Amino acid sequence: MKKTLYLLLTIAGLVQWGCSPSFWGGAAVGALGTGGGYEYNAKRQMDKLEDDRRSGRISRDEYQDRKRQIEKGSIIY
Repeated sequence: MKKTLYLLLTIAGLVQWGCSPSFWGGAAVGALGTGGGYEYNAKRQMDKLEDDRRSGRISRDEYQDRKRQIEKGSIIY
């Protein structure tokens, strides 16, 4: 009975170990995709902000405030 229990625990451990790398790989890809989406959105916001500033739709102070907010939420900027 003891040998059977050890055998079952070993098999369960091997099955879990085999699934674990694929889980972590999928989680890493998902995190990169999400991060890329946030950075793409931050770039679009920054481009629109610069267009608004150049066209005179916003003041310099408002430009600086909004730019700081975008930079705070982004890794690249």
